[in-house]
Amino acid sequence: MVLTSSLTPTHTIFEKDLKLDLTLTEENYLKSLYLLANEKGEVNLSELSRRLEVSSPTANSMIKNLDQKKLVKYEKYQPITLTKKGALKAAMIIRKHRLTEMYLVDKMGFGWEEVHSIAEQVEHIKAPAFFDKMDELLGFPKVDPHGSPIPDKKGKVTQQYHHPLSECNKGDTVKLESLQESGTDFLNFLNSRSIELGVNIEIMSVEPFDGSMELSYGEGQTHLFSKLVCDRLLVSHLK
Repeated sequence: MVLTSSLTPTHTIFEKDLKLDLTLTEENYLKSLYLLANEKGEVNLSELSRRLEVSSPTANSMIKNLDQKKLVKYEKYQPITLTKKGALKAAMIIRKHRLTEMYLVDKMGFGWEEVHSIAEQVEHIKAPAFFDKMDELLGFPKVDPHGSPIPDKKGKVTQQYHHPLSECNKGDTVKLESLQESGTDFLNFLNSRSIELGVNIEIMSVEPFDGSMELSYGEGQTHLFSKLVCDRLLVSHLK
């Protein structure tokens, strides 16, 4: 299940559903469900509790609460799914988070490795006009600093069709479009290799034994990247 592809609410539904106030904890659960569903297709209670670092009984209690509010559908031993209303609320939280990250990088000069924890706090502000103005000032970006899609005001996102660098071959030239994972340690590693979104990469060689790749980019720089890193770099083909 890819929730982003199912978000096609009418304007009337959008306005009505935004009026449902949620606690910070409820918002975090919805956001985690949304992201896990896009990563894994289906979400079970144990995966959700691990993502949120809470016990299974605690997660179970909150999911029952969200089910009563018609934000999720949940039956014992079955995957948890977001309702259309729940997916919309989750998309708005993610919209605020990713717009904030983009604003911090584009307008305030923060590094892409610095913005996640700040955006985690800002995303809970209940002021749609604030984020709409932020969106306008940024020129209505489609993606955040890590290449992840930003939902629009109706919860819709631009679908991405990128693939891992590790699936490419020797001699391919590709463009780095997005990151599969954007943890601070990983971003700092990319900084240390002077690689960023939008860079063109030529694959010089692929090691058959472990899948590591020798890459050329920037001003003729050549670096060896492990398969673990290449799995997390999402690219589009140039030739």
